[in-house]
Amino acid sequence: MVMVRTVIGILLIALGLFVFCVSVIGIFRFKYVLNRMHVAAQVDTLGALATLAGLMVLCGFSFQSLKMAAILLFLWMASPVASHLIAKIEVLTHDNIDIETDIAMESEADADGNS
Repeated sequence: MVMVRTVIGILLIALGLFVFCVSVIGIFRFKYVLNRMHVAAQVDTLGALATLAGLMVLCGFSFQSLKMAAILLFLWMASPVASHLIAKIEVLTHDNIDIETDIAMESEADADGNS
């Protein structure tokens, strides 16, 4: 039984590392900050899930696995908020965002009378 748990844990950690490595390549291939930010946010979720799940399987049911589950829960709650704030700052501070992307600015929608 220990061997099966070890193999499953190692496979989950390897999956998490694979997701992180592929995301690094994806982040460098994308041209715009918003695309890069989206990849980083998505990878946070899947890569952290797989890696921490593998570590929890290796530790078994213990206080350490409970702490890892709490870390995972915190990452799932904090990552979308941080990604949204980064995207909002990029949209507000980038001068040529409307030329580079298809983002409709809220102020333009208000000026046109659309809501």
